Amino acid sequence: MKAVLSEKWIKASIIGTIWAASEIVLGSFLHNLRIPFSGNILTAIGIVILISVNYKWTEKGLFWRAGLICAIMKTMSPSAVIFGPMIAIFSEAIIMELSIRLFGRTIAGYVSGAILAMSWNLFQKIANYIIFYGNNIVEVYTNLLRLAQKQLHIETDIVWLPVIVLLVAYALFGLVSATIGIMAGRRLIKTPAAAMPLKAGNYTSTLNGHGSKKEFSYSLWWLIADITLMIISFLLLSFAPWPVWSITISVVVTLWALRYKRALRQLSKPKFWIFFVLITLITAFAFVKTNPGENILLAGLLTGFQMNFRAVVVIVGFAVIGTELYNPVIREFFLKTSFKHLPLAVELSVESLPSFIAEMPDLKTIIRDPVSVFCGFFSHAEQRLKEIKNGHDSSHKVFIVNGPVGKGKTSYIKNLVKMFKEDNIAITGIISERVVEGAVTVGYDLVDIDKGEKKTFLRLDHGNGMETIGRFCVYSEGMEMGRKALRRDGVAWQSITVIDEVGNLELRDRGWSESISHLLSEDKSHLLISVRDSLTKEVIDKWSLQNPIIFNIAETDSLKAYQSIVQYLNG
Repeated sequence: MKAVLSEKWIKASIIGTIWAASEIVLGSFLHNLRIPFSGNILTAIGIVILISVNYKWTEKGLFWRAGLICAIMKTMSPSAVIFGPMIAIFSEAIIMELSIRLFGRTIAGYVSGAILAMSWNLFQKIANYIIFYGNNIVEVYTNLLRLAQKQLHIETDIVWLPVIVLLVAYALFGLVSATIGIMAGRRLIKTPAAAMPLKAGNYTSTLNGHGSKKEFSYSLWWLIADITLMIISFLLLSFAPWPVWSITISVVVTLWALRYKRALRQLSKPKFWIFFVLITLITAFAFVKTNPGENILLAGLLTGFQMNFRAVVVIVGFAVIGTELYNPVIREFFLKTSFKHLPLAVELSVESLPSFIAEMPDLKTIIRDPVSVFCGFFSHAEQRLKEIKNGHDSSHKVFIVNGPVGKGKTSYIKNLVKMFKEDNIAITGIISERVVEGAVTVGYDLVDIDKGEKKTFLRLDHGNGMETIGRFCVYSEGMEMGRKALRRDGVAWQSITVIDEVGNLELRDRGWSESISHLLSEDKSHLLISVRDSLTKEVIDKWSLQNPIIFNIAETDSLKAYQSIVQYLNG
């Protein structure tokens, strides 16, 4: 049975989608213009979204869920570099969540969370350089600053000075973000969200969703092999002589390139090779200037090459592992774990993303009046929440019991009704009982489940001019009782209405067809119907039933079906 999204996950999906829309649209815009601190601007937008929305949607756990969904949605970005931003987004959300848990939904909680989340960008950049180039990058940085200190005759140690200056700037950026988020959140409380429309910008999205790509041959064995090759490469870089690691890594990258076209995207860019040469030359320069000697230049060049080979392993390795993680087998595994809501929430986000991108304002509007813009975001979010709850959460679900003619569908339905009544679950509707004389079926009686009344419904046609279905004629008393049973007022919220059975008569807009359409148009009752297996697809298509849950009587016993339905009702 398909899992049901809780309201918390629906809200997290909406928040994550708004955040992802800004990352995808504005992120591409800022990246193309080479605007400095573009990552900080995007982080600030994410912080403001989280804080402002939290003034209305106060559930615990929204932040980390929204961050996780946004990070996954980031894979739709046109950028080839996604692992770094994905980690940053999720980490920022976790930091905000922890701050709110520690200090509560207060100014202190929001401000401390925003400052720490914004500062995380600096720590992640430093960590990225160390991961990409190893500890040698720290040595190069230290040597260059000490050289500058000596040349400028500065007596104070300046190694930490650039880091401290940047950290203060990031903290101030976080403070401003928190202030805007708090102002937007307070305005949300005072002003109805519907009164704050968003003005859509003219951006167009260039999403590269994986669903549009040529089908890739995923393999769990390749995923294991890719991880193993990365580990071996790192070990060789640390302990083997340069001829061994240079040749081995070249072979590994070539192997990856043959299987994964995405693996060469970064290596094919001139920017990468320019940076490759610069890192090598700067490393050699730093080694020569700080440690004069005959072989220092060669050692510096070799260290630079080693740092760049390490960067190649990281860039290409994570790209190929990321490709294999799209394996449907892995997604199916998550559906069976405590993260079963995640794939459904991501599907919901993918469905919602185009509308949020269409509502994305231009950058000038965001800069000119950010508070109103984020209030407008929430207006759209509340509207989307209402649509989803009407379409997914509060609406009825259709359960279908199917099987061949005369093989026990009615008995199956009776068993379900009995179990529902024993557990005091509200259930109404009709059951069609077979009337047998000898070994011959002579008709059907209709039973009102709620009242227990029984009326003649179908009998063998004796030419009395009544409406017929196949070889049976329809008795008006049974039909009238059935329609009343299916349209009874005062039906309990989230009750179950039974129709046994739906077939050719209903497919021709007769029988219970009108009652079915009426039940599907309201949100009170779930629908449990029996259908012969040969007509199941036609019934689903006629009423456009969305994801009905089907129990075949030959494959699922009534107890398991009952447990599945109860699990759905309990969310």
